[in-house]
Amino acid sequence: MTDAPIAAIILAAGHGTRMKSKTPKVLHQIGAMPMIDHVIAVTNMLHPDRIAVVIGDHAPEIGDYAKSVDGKIEIAVQAPPQGTGHAVLQALPAITDFDGAVLVLYADTPLVLPATLKALAAKVNEGAAVAVLGFAPQDPGAYGRLKRDDKGALAAIVEAKDASDDELKIRLCNSGVMAVDAAFLKARLKDIGNDNAKGEYYLTDIVALARSDGKSCAVIEGDADEVLGVNSRVELAEAETIFQNRMRRAAMEAGASLADPSTVYFSHDTRLGKDVMIGPNVAFGPGVEIGDNVEIKAFSHLEGASVATGSIVGPFARLRPGAVLEEGVKVGNFVEIKQANIGPGAKVSHLSYIGDAEIGAGANIGAGTITCNYDGFGKHKTTIGADAFIGSNSSLVAPVAIGDGAFVGSGSVITKNIEPGDLAVARGRQSVIKGWAARFRKAHEGKK
Repeated sequence: MTDAPIAAIILAAGHGTRMKSKTPKVLHQIGAMPMIDHVIAVTNMLHPDRIAVVIGDHAPEIGDYAKSVDGKIEIAVQAPPQGTGHAVLQALPAITDFDGAVLVLYADTPLVLPATLKALAAKVNEGAAVAVLGFAPQDPGAYGRLKRDDKGALAAIVEAKDASDDELKIRLCNSGVMAVDAAFLKARLKDIGNDNAKGEYYLTDIVALARSDGKSCAVIEGDADEVLGVNSRVELAEAETIFQNRMRRAAMEAGASLADPSTVYFSHDTRLGKDVMIGPNVAFGPGVEIGDNVEIKAFSHLEGASVATGSIVGPFARLRPGAVLEEGVKVGNFVEIKQANIGPGAKVSHLSYIGDAEIGAGANIGAGTITCNYDGFGKHKTTIGADAFIGSNSSLVAPVAIGDGAFVGSGSVITKNIEPGDLAVARGRQSVIKGWAARFRKAHEGKK
């Protein structure tokens, strides 16, 4: 297998009507990332010389999004849609001066693996004019069959409706994903005709053209999961399941323990350290990084958060974007943290909201504590020093600073700064009226 030059053409011009959505199909997400982004990402793993994305004029936002992911991507427009061969033709200007293997990919087929694409490109760089990715589904049904010659090379792509009884017995089917030699593609793509029921130009006809020129064509067999095309919400859910199973397996193989893997959900960029323990029903949104020896307990949700070595989170905890837990932090049940740095060894054990805050090392935040960070117009910061103790059911009205080692009495509403080592109590004094309860009951019993 060689590492010769590679280019990629990603087809994203379909209307996606079966999704029944105002959002273009290829911008629907798997693992919290749009499908087209998955295809761009896997392509970039092969270090391509260039990438072109073909869009329809009905969805310019697809091109805008692709450019936002990778500014080097070139955008071509297919209008009106006239088949896959016509779509690739629109992208040819992007590879005018390119020599090598051109991968033709689909933005709604987001699960193809880099090793598979590299193998396809290698077949072309080793001499094949075309290399097609095949797969063996449980039910070949209406898929085109990949017919091989007696040497194992690809002889033809036979559409199911045109296949003989013997050809329908072929298990290897066409995924649509292929690699084509750039020089051959530029020379012969224009010769694909549209003499068919739909009047469209089918890229699959490139195989027949290659064979008529006496050129070899190859087949690479991939897993059926890799080539799942997403055309509906049902298929989107199927693709999500495949993606999640890959992520779960990768996490466990890399040294994390998942108590109930099928209930843990990852984003495309979740990063886990070694010896991480993850309980059931944990969800990772985008932008989460977990250090070594961290435990994430059941029913916790993390997004845009960083958790350092030896920390414990949950159960039923929520870490929102900007939550940073330093080494050895404990965040307990029904705690929400947002845009806050929790210092080493600090504890926020239960029933608290910490937002827009800086918590010092070793501080203890009592149950029911709230940082009152929003005044209806802007957000304000709460600073709590090292080894400070915040009593239960306290409200800290930001902006406010509590010094190192200071104490806040339970049930306090703190509106002013507290100096290091001081005690602040801000609540009404308790008063007792002797015998009041008995007199109250007696008075109301008469009324009954």
